[in-house]
Amino acid sequence: MKKILSIIMIAAIMLAAVTGCAGTNANEEQKPVENESKGPQDQKTDENKKIKIGIIQPIEHPSLNQIRECIIAGIEEQGLKDVVEITYKDAQGDPSNINTIISQFIGDKMDIIVPIGTGTAQSAAAATKDIPVIFAAASYPLEAGLVKDLNRPEANVTGVSDAIDVKQIFDLAFELTPEAKTYGFLYNSGEVNSVAAIDKAKEYLKEKGVAYTETTITNSSELLQAAQSLTGKADAIFTPTDNTVASAMPVLASEAMKAGIPVYTGADSMVNDGGFATVGVDYTVLGRQVADMVRRVIDGVQISEIPVETLKEYEKIVNISVAEKIGVEISEDLLKGFKVVK
Repeated sequence: MKKILSIIMIAAIMLAAVTGCAGTNANEEQKPVENESKGPQDQKTDENKKIKIGIIQPIEHPSLNQIRECIIAGIEEQGLKDVVEITYKDAQGDPSNINTIISQFIGDKMDIIVPIGTGTAQSAAAATKDIPVIFAAASYPLEAGLVKDLNRPEANVTGVSDAIDVKQIFDLAFELTPEAKTYGFLYNSGEVNSVAAIDKAKEYLKEKGVAYTETTITNSSELLQAAQSLTGKADAIFTPTDNTVASAMPVLASEAMKAGIPVYTGADSMVNDGGFATVGVDYTVLGRQVADMVRRVIDGVQISEIPVETLKEYEKIVNISVAEKIGVEISEDLLKGFKVVK
């Protein structure tokens, strides 16, 4: 009997030892396994879901469309076509639509929001502090309050600026139409990017001793009357990368050609739509820069590690058909330095 009891006790001890290797004590606190933080791509791969990207632009016009198309093309070129799900929305020129669309993006749990233009970027930045916001073509992000430090964004916002070099545009104007003594500014006073560009233009013309006048609008329906008013006061017109003017650029171009005066613009697409000349931004490059930022965020790079970028290369562009209609002659030698459109 004693032998039997001894065998039972030994077996119990061995069983307890085996159980102790296989599990933990029920009273012992479980320690969570610490994982390295994952970027959106890793997280979505874990869940077998695509990364959701919301792109919004304020209005349809060639420059903004080109930016959007090149962002999407750039994302695909980065090898992310099968990883992402892109939703595009157009606010149709109505500021209230911008807020509605961004609210929808937040409700749909977008992983990244890409607003095109300054106003849309401001709305997105104000609406969320959690979702990464990568803006495209916000001309003056500091003045717009999007970031406080271009080199190290402090919140969830970064992107690519399309700030124009106003001095280069007016130096071009002085060269092509030296007879122009008074410049007329035409822009939407509600667009921060336009106001900043016009302020720089005023400062430069004051420095050069050149006169200027201005007319502002609040929507594209006011452009015809504003253009007719300005052509009677100015020898040449300057409009920056203004979304409102750009959306109805043919209206301004038509009135300026009737008056025989040139329109200098902030974007190449506005020259294509009847403007005379610009030293403008290549939006195909800008779109792909934005796409590269999207990829970095997907890879897990923090927004604070992605500085705001500004295009440094500009291109001289002239509409030779407009030149002929308004009687401006440009020598063949001078044209060699231009991208010529008709």
